[in-house]
Amino acid sequence: MNNNIRYSVVIPVYNEEAVLEQTYRRLKQVMASSGEAYELIFVNDGSCDGSVDLIKGLCDRDPSVKLLSFSRNFGHQVAITAGMDYSKGAAVVVIDADLQDPPELILEMIDKWKAGYEVVYAQRKQRKGETFFKKQTAHLFYRFLNASTDIDIPVDTGDFRLIDRKVCDILKQLPEKNRYVRGLVSWVGFKQTAVEYDRDPRLAGESKYPLKKMIKLCLDGLTSFSFKPIKLASYSGAGLIALGFVYLIFLLLFKIVGSSAIGGWNLVLVGEMVLTGFLLLMMGIMGEYIGRIYDETRNRPLYVVGESYHQEEKERNVMKIG
Repeated sequence: MNNNIRYSVVIPVYNEEAVLEQTYRRLKQVMASSGEAYELIFVNDGSCDGSVDLIKGLCDRDPSVKLLSFSRNFGHQVAITAGMDYSKGAAVVVIDADLQDPPELILEMIDKWKAGYEVVYAQRKQRKGETFFKKQTAHLFYRFLNASTDIDIPVDTGDFRLIDRKVCDILKQLPEKNRYVRGLVSWVGFKQTAVEYDRDPRLAGESKYPLKKMIKLCLDGLTSFSFKPIKLASYSGAGLIALGFVYLIFLLLFKIVGSSAIGGWNLVLVGEMVLTGFLLLMMGIMGEYIGRIYDETRNRPLYVVGESYHQEEKERNVMKIG
């Protein structure tokens, strides 16, 4: 670890050209007010706008700014991981570039860290500027995930947090390919606390977590920290067998009393459709687990850095893997 750097701020970036200048200014002001040495690590996750050139301009005029640029889009959680891998600070802060999470809260996180906490996560009280659908799906997502997983992942928290160097070093040793960083941080333990805040609307651009990516994130969390979906298949199968026997007895009783109100091919067809749909659903859940096992056994690198750029070592087109 470089003893000259006290804080590393990791900022994953994907098509954030419209907001990067203001993000940099606010982060610069906050970190400078800490009175200690810091680095701002912007991780470009395959942006196709002018984000890379803008960050290089920041690097040229500010030695605290560093750029890691992936060879393609590897995903938000992987970008966070790469920033942690390259960080040098005694404490590492993760914050998105869109300014929905206020950089000014970092100072409160630092105070908590200096008080002895090894993980300080930001917990949202309100989500401003988001649609009703987005708020409700996010609300359900966090609570469903917390109820389904085998560890306590605080609700209404994202990846905005501060972690101690020893926590960061342990996370670097975890080999998962389908990363769910906030879950991994909860899993490693240590002394953790929250700071509450109201989340601001995006300053510019569009959300990088639409419904499709939220579902992917939920699956990553479930399959990384819970076997309950697989157990659900066994419980539901046993329940369907019991229901089938009850239904069979029900039909026999109606047959004995001579009723023809229930029966026919329609019931058979409905039963087959329900059963087939259920089996396909359970096969899909188990397929998710099997696919992730395959991902782990292939042992491919988690990401490829196509270029790093900062004043200490201006490297261009240097391929690195992590």
